[in-house]
Amino acid sequence: MSNILIIGVDGGATKVSAWEVVFDDKKRVFSMGKNHAEKKYSEITGFVANFQPVNIQQQLKERDENNINPNSEEKQQESVYVQACADVIHQVAAASEKSRILVGIGMPGLKTDDKRGIAVVANGPRMINYSDLLERLLRDSNLEMIAPVHHLGSDADYCGIGENYSDQGIFKDCENAYYLGGGTGVADALKLKGQLLPFDATKDWIAKTWEMKSSNGKSLERFCSAGGIQSVYSELSGVEVSELNKRQIYPLQIAALSLDAEDAAVKTMNQLVSNLGDLFISRITTLYSGWNNEFEFMNPNRPALSSTHEYKGMVFEKIILGQRLGDLYISEQGVKSLQEPLIAKIKSWISETNILDMQAKEHYNKIDSIIVTSKLREAPALGAGIDAFFSWQDFQ
Repeated sequence: MSNILIIGVDGGATKVSAWEVVFDDKKRVFSMGKNHAEKKYSEITGFVANFQPVNIQQQLKERDENNINPNSEEKQQESVYVQACADVIHQVAAASEKSRILVGIGMPGLKTDDKRGIAVVANGPRMINYSDLLERLLRDSNLEMIAPVHHLGSDADYCGIGENYSDQGIFKDCENAYYLGGGTGVADALKLKGQLLPFDATKDWIAKTWEMKSSNGKSLERFCSAGGIQSVYSELSGVEVSELNKRQIYPLQIAALSLDAEDAAVKTMNQLVSNLGDLFISRITTLYSGWNNEFEFMNPNRPALSSTHEYKGMVFEKIILGQRLGDLYISEQGVKSLQEPLIAKIKSWISETNILDMQAKEHYNKIDSIIVTSKLREAPALGAGIDAFFSWQDFQ
């Protein structure tokens, strides 16, 4: 590994970031390196500013029929996204003395059959040739890849991988834990019986956060992601999100405004506490006793969840809050407006519920020490690099 540079890439909705990932062969752990880069897609020549995604039902239909036909704007936007990715990989590689690279990439959306492209995505272009185009750009610029991009991964899975294999990860010291990352969207990750368990492998008995409907009919994602919290405040305050961005009013500022008794901010934080508390209670009870039908689903045709699974009777050692949601939780503003009322809500439920037995109640009465925040701000990029390393090792 002395001359191999591992690069983890996190492809978001508006920008892409790349980080050097360092593997300690003696300790068998990974960490973030010093070199990183990011680029907004809008900085790339040819960016389609008014891009409109293809209707999601049409995307699914074409995927199911194995007949994906990206339109000209999607192809143009794909070239922009790929160029941005190539640029950040170049920047990280240029800052390193290592001459050979290994790249792992996390991207939103449903992947193509070969896992190297994007077949369905809610807010962006379908990019069925993403990996092929990226490899060509890197090859043409004389970067030596020691292996092709094995697959495009899920940022949620990569958060779990980062937490499990990083020197600062919290999963690595747990048998049973749940991770909730809140950035632009949400990331769910599980570790049970000492094994990482992707939510796609548990979909018959536990649902992803974005799938579940809150009491007001919106996805729970709105109350767990930084972008969602800002959009809730926008609706309650009557101020457009674009204007909030200009004023630099994000979740931390909304929490501060709530402490000053600003009405829309107070209502926003109250909704956040209520919905995040309901989500955590659902996670606790679903693991311990099976699904209790506490939420409806955003997709009314989603198959019903089973109330039985092989992990019943277990409890979470840790519930981990990551990314900007974690930052909010431990911030000076967030302690009073989010952390303390959330703990109080869950403790009140514990005292009243008959779902948990006394031993489980005693365990969760320490909920204020069970809920912790991740130390890995860039967990998706770290996990992408780690996954690339393991995939490469499997083929050695």
